[in-house]
Amino acid sequence: MFSSGQEEPCALNKEPVKYGELVVLGYNGTLPSGDRGRRKSRFALYTRPKANGVKPSTVHVLSTPQASKAISCKGQHSISYTLSRNQTVVVEYTHDKDTDMFQVGRSTESPIDFVVTDTISGSQNNDEAQITQSTISRFACRIVCDRSEPYTARIFAAGFDSSKNIFLGEKAAKWKNPDGHMDGLTTNGVLVMHPRGGFTEESQPGIWREISVCGDVYTLRETRSAQQRGKLVESETNVLQDGSLIDLCGATLLWRTADGLFHTPTQKHIEALRQEINAARPQCPVGLNTLAFPSISRKEVVEEKQPWAYLSCGHVHGYHDWGHRSDTEANERECPMCRTVGPYVPLWLGCEAGFYVDAGPPTHAFTPCGHVCSEKSAKYWSQIPLPHGTHAFHAACPFCATQLVGEQNCIKLIFQGPID
Repeated sequence: MFSSGQEEPCALNKEPVKYGELVVLGYNGTLPSGDRGRRKSRFALYTRPKANGVKPSTVHVLSTPQASKAISCKGQHSISYTLSRNQTVVVEYTHDKDTDMFQVGRSTESPIDFVVTDTISGSQNNDEAQITQSTISRFACRIVCDRSEPYTARIFAAGFDSSKNIFLGEKAAKWKNPDGHMDGLTTNGVLVMHPRGGFTEESQPGIWREISVCGDVYTLRETRSAQQRGKLVESETNVLQDGSLIDLCGATLLWRTADGLFHTPTQKHIEALRQEINAARPQCPVGLNTLAFPSISRKEVVEEKQPWAYLSCGHVHGYHDWGHRSDTEANERECPMCRTVGPYVPLWLGCEAGFYVDAGPPTHAFTPCGHVCSEKSAKYWSQIPLPHGTHAFHAACPFCATQLVGEQNCIKLIFQGPID
């Protein structure tokens, strides 16, 4: 359903194998303006008809810009490390028949398979709220997948441009490793976090790390674009696992393996849960009118029957205009059921199935945005620190990227059934 645009069969009558999917945090199933071409909220990676992976081969140490230009114009993939005005190390890359490469970044040029733009937090993510200056790299990262089982996927910082080159200029953090090979970091870095215990309700957040251009793992720099790299973490690798998070400084992506997605609820399952809640005819305890979650296709428009909730206590009501108190914030109301004062917001069903850790019923809402999902999914995301700005971390709703607040970051909803 979510094609990468490359999914022709690998060989005659042979179905392409799915490596996994990248899902952008902050979108509830689609981009606000709709998914178009390579710009969408999720991207599926399949075996390519022909392997397009590359691996390092010849290393050249050059003293003139002309010489390095001559090598980069050979039509082969290469990474250039500019050490000074008169010294550049160029590492040539050769074709690798055993891997497929997929590139992610802000650029719309053809080498980018998945175009990612800055996520603006808030449920009404829209295209009018354009970011004036993006912090996402044009050629941010590349994911290299083994074409044979177990189809391991690895992440590397930086992507090759239209000339098949990666340039690390004088100002970029770069170094020579003890074994002699060059490596470096991109300006704002590519951060990765692997959850401990996989992507399940039992998972715990892992530690955020930075990935180098050659795929080594480092502790974080003091700030996102600091010149000094962190410490090498030899015990960890750049292999992606189900639930790994990739932060590109402006957008965060979730990696789901094909096997992980097999155990995840589908869009149909979420729609069935929505219909099940609505079939139970929950009522507003005050107005006694029946409430209903709007259909998934109308997930941005507040409807008349839409459930609203007091996020301090979890009581679900229909929309009403009472409960304002002069001593509270504009969106804060007093719950008529228990007198608790807190935000009063419409509830929206979380429609992006990739963010669910289980197939449980939607019983919990994130605070303060009101996106609803299963208890285990809400509790999982409530404890995950996501990068924000150049050195802050906070938990956020996966469906809209709003920073979470409150004691638990989510609340159990209290629905009232019909009285008849």
